[in-house]
Amino acid sequence: MIPVRRSLLKGGASLGALIAAPAVLRAQTSTSTDRRFEPLPGQWRTFDITTRVELADPVGPTRVWLPVPSINTDWQQSLESSYQSNGSARMLSDGVEGARVLFAEFADGVKPVVEITSRVRTRNRADLTTPARAFQREDAATLRHYTRATALLPVDGIVRQTALKATQGAKTDADKARAIYDWVVANAWREPKVRGCGEGDIKTMLETGNLGGKCADINALFVGLCRSVGVPARDVYGIRLVPSAFGYKELSGNPASLKGAQHCRAEVYLQAHGWVAMDPADVAKVMRLETPEWLKSTSHGVVAPVYKHLFGGWEGNWLGWNTAHDLKLPGAKEGMLNFLMYPVAETSEGRVDSYAPDSFKYTISAKEIIG
Repeated sequence: MIPVRRSLLKGGASLGALIAAPAVLRAQTSTSTDRRFEPLPGQWRTFDITTRVELADPVGPTRVWLPVPSINTDWQQSLESSYQSNGSARMLSDGVEGARVLFAEFADGVKPVVEITSRVRTRNRADLTTPARAFQREDAATLRHYTRATALLPVDGIVRQTALKATQGAKTDADKARAIYDWVVANAWREPKVRGCGEGDIKTMLETGNLGGKCADINALFVGLCRSVGVPARDVYGIRLVPSAFGYKELSGNPASLKGAQHCRAEVYLQAHGWVAMDPADVAKVMRLETPEWLKSTSHGVVAPVYKHLFGGWEGNWLGWNTAHDLKLPGAKEGMLNFLMYPVAETSEGRVDSYAPDSFKYTISAKEIIG
């Protein structure tokens, strides 16, 4: 039995005013090439997500960081977290964008074990269905923060040149977001050979013309292009929890084993709507992987529903960890991370490869709380 140390952290906002009337979700059980994907806002769902890390043979002292749900909005409530470890563990924040982490330290000779369970509530988003919906307006400083350049998201040079061409003729922020979403869907593609979720190095993608990647590449492309023309945007780094209610295998998580279910989404701030959900990367994923053939048209019966609804909506079978770029992990000896979506560890030999299951063993699972 490992020694136990627990901490409970409460989410901030009151939930009562945020709950909307239930919506009917129609599960897709047919293998037809015509699909339904209408994640209308509905009731909240509650999940416990457990991450457990074990390092078998670390060299020297070891440090481990686990992402903790850090988002409280009208589509996600990050509630309490509890943890246990045979090392010294504590909750910390990046101090910039509010990204919370569980940080655990282990002495030389200790086989590290750390486990955290976090409770979240999620629901579907359909941010453009009711234009007059109430939303909390962001202050000018926050919006400037989400138009800034980061290490892998420059907002000048080829990024801005590409965005200006894509948005030519677009007058409003909504028009620009639509044009960039369509440009990314038309020009980027899902590349299954990319490790993890990709790196999001959009300058290199555009300079080489290789726009193949995964979610952290494709949605970063959307975010960077938006920022370069003055439209605030951000990546949201998270993980899929349970199967899609609409029959899309590639948009599902297996709650018994969520390793590999990490998924980055995006948001754009529109003056008439506030923060609006976006996910051109999942459109690309459906086009490439949902059927045996590589679908090239957004009008195809499998692609059309996600192409339509992922501009302004998400299904709530997913949680967001944080929105942080260029993250300096507290206590880390190695350099900053582009983003935090996977467990991270360091030993005396340096940072452990988060994508190497033989050397870095971890499990992630989810359990839905009913009632």
